[in-house]
Amino acid sequence: MSRICAEKLVSLYGRYRDYVTRHPGAAAQAESAVRTLSYLIAGRFSDSHELSELVYSASNLLVLLNDGILRKGLSRTLPVSLSQQRLLTWLSVLEYVEVFTEMGATKLWGETGRWLVIVLIQIAKAILRLLLLFWYKSGIQTSPPIIPLDRDSQLYNNDQDGQEVEEDATFIGQRSGRVMRPLGSAPSLHARLWGVPNRERKRRHQEEELQSSPTPLGLQETLAESLYISRPLVHLACLGLCGRRSWKPWLISGLLEITSFSLLSDTTKPLNRREKAEMRRRAFLLLYYLLRSPFYDRYSETKILFLLRFLADYVPGVGLVARPLMEYLPIWQKIYFYNWG
Repeated sequence: MSRICAEKLVSLYGRYRDYVTRHPGAAAQAESAVRTLSYLIAGRFSDSHELSELVYSASNLLVLLNDGILRKGLSRTLPVSLSQQRLLTWLSVLEYVEVFTEMGATKLWGETGRWLVIVLIQIAKAILRLLLLFWYKSGIQTSPPIIPLDRDSQLYNNDQDGQEVEEDATFIGQRSGRVMRPLGSAPSLHARLWGVPNRERKRRHQEEELQSSPTPLGLQETLAESLYISRPLVHLACLGLCGRRSWKPWLISGLLEITSFSLLSDTTKPLNRREKAEMRRRAFLLLYYLLRSPFYDRYSETKILFLLRFLADYVPGVGLVARPLMEYLPIWQKIYFYNWG
């Protein structure tokens, strides 16, 4: 019986994989529909926040699954070893389900179970990231660990398969090796491009994005990244020792994050595009300390709520966003992975 079920599951997955490979546009629409559903569910009924987060996590996992299928179909696997790719996949899964897992643990086991799950997830994430940093020399850790596939360019390429021969028809000289357009395929003079044909330029750009290797880290950069990875565990340890109302966890966590960011910012090594985007993301996340307790409870809460209430009452149209945000802020504050994840 179990063998029959396994064969059916394998057959079903094979059909789904073939469908996603042939119809990436439909897969993208399904992902968008699931994610939109998560927004529509929130706040509609009791336990809607948990269900909304479950649907949102499912949408992220669906994107991860479909991206893996499309990469294999396009023969564009990640430029890493298979074992490193598995670590990145597991790290991505943890990041996608951590909020829902915290909510579910709170419902099932109360505060004790919630904090136990939080500690276990943070330990697992730290171990995976340290392995990637020291064993695989993966450089600056990005979030999400696996960058989603650029679906638009892939859809464009698939839609234009029948037209590329006409639009970008080229001739390669046997002796010189030069890529040239035949006169018959050249556009009008005012619309003519004198650079590399569009198909070749797009292909090269995608290959450069795919094959971009991480920047090698020196001692300073490795220390900075280690501080960033260990920061959640240090914060949890301080919470356990000093209590949630103490300023010490907030101060120590902020000090570690600012030190890590400063050390990485001082590096003279050129970063690739993904690493620069990650540095901008970390700079923005420093603003989260204004929304983290105890600073939020003592200083930010009244000012932020006053501003949102003022905008909702006196600026037309802003209330559609500001009022739900005021209602959601207390819920957002209670979820550890929203604040500190």
